[in-house]
Amino acid sequence: MAAEQRVLGGRDLFSLWFSLGVGLMVLQTGALLAPGLGLAQSLLAIVLGTLVGVALLAAAGVIGTDTGLSAMASLRQSLGRHGAVLPALLNLLQLVGWGAFEVIVMRDAASLLGARAFGEGSLAASPLAWTLLFGALVTLLAVAGPLTFVRRVLRKWGIWLLLAACLWLTFNLLRHADLATLWRQPGDGSMALAVGFDIAIAMPLSWLPLIADYSRFSRGARSTFGGTALGFFLGNLWLMGLGVAYTLAFAPTGEANALLLALAGAGVGIPLLLILLDESENAFADVHSAAVSVGLLARIEVRYLALGIGVLCTLIAAFAPLAEYQTFLLLIGSVFAPLFGVVLVDHFLLRQRRSRLALPALIWPALLAWAGGVVTYQLLANHWPELGATLPSLLVAALLQAVLGRLFSGAPAPAPA
Repeated sequence: MAAEQRVLGGRDLFSLWFSLGVGLMVLQTGALLAPGLGLAQSLLAIVLGTLVGVALLAAAGVIGTDTGLSAMASLRQSLGRHGAVLPALLNLLQLVGWGAFEVIVMRDAASLLGARAFGEGSLAASPLAWTLLFGALVTLLAVAGPLTFVRRVLRKWGIWLLLAACLWLTFNLLRHADLATLWRQPGDGSMALAVGFDIAIAMPLSWLPLIADYSRFSRGARSTFGGTALGFFLGNLWLMGLGVAYTLAFAPTGEANALLLALAGAGVGIPLLLILLDESENAFADVHSAAVSVGLLARIEVRYLALGIGVLCTLIAAFAPLAEYQTFLLLIGSVFAPLFGVVLVDHFLLRQRRSRLALPALIWPALLAWAGGVVTYQLLANHWPELGATLPSLLVAALLQAVLGRLFSGAPAPAPA
């Protein structure tokens, strides 16, 4: 990464990761916790899960700053030249899918707002029209690139509109909900606290395969860690907590659109509209990082790849049935938590933040440690889901990497980055 491109400071990264920690999917994730855990235990799970998650996320961001490499390119340091190909392909698949899901989330919310304002049969309530509009917006942002997006859009006005929306939703909640009663009311017991923790930590960890694509533009490791951790922690905690509270206070029926309807009723729907626009930033990150992953495998400019991937995500959102694809995406995503257990130990403990001069084709100890983490995840998720799977699989992979990496340290000696 050229020195003149390292322009993002702590405030820029705070704005980016606060924005990415805020969104409709975060609100809806909070709504998942509400019935089983109640308000008090949900907030405990969110605080603990987000704290652990953002520490790992910010540490992964430092790798991008140290190496100046994209997320998938930096994996070559830990897995080898050929070993990094598989995670790049898996990352491409999941990012295209999640990019399409983000467009669908935006489409559904905008269609609901349009139907409330102009009627069910109006163009403003048309799912296809909103799909095409949001798909075009996301593609445009991805083609513009992260520096233009962060410095000219987010930092100047996007972050302030987003803060205004969050403050209004909080004010509306404090004004109309009996939070003291909700705090004393336990959940129905359908979810264990460990599962709630696993859901909460999954939100920041879902960004692990992407973060170095942005942190490589950072001026320094301290700005990367502080801006990322503080921004994502505040955004994720705030919005996921609002999702829990709004569900319990205003949408206890369990209907699919109950939370969206409750949010649409706050401030004539304007706060929901602002958060809806912010969702385009999450989809931008998916499309841009998918383009970077393809760029690792094919020598094509990222902006051209972003254009093609944005169009593909829009078409999937418009025409593809995604009910089964969601399960497939979650399965793919399960490989990245143990993968970054390996990467974090290798970068910080074994190589001590230095880069390898010569890269072997495959680094087998790291690949074996990754495989052990994936097996751990699948065993826990399928047989002991109440224990949670994300953090244990990451820790198992990290421990295996620490042991195997020291036992089989025959790779070339690292040189200063």
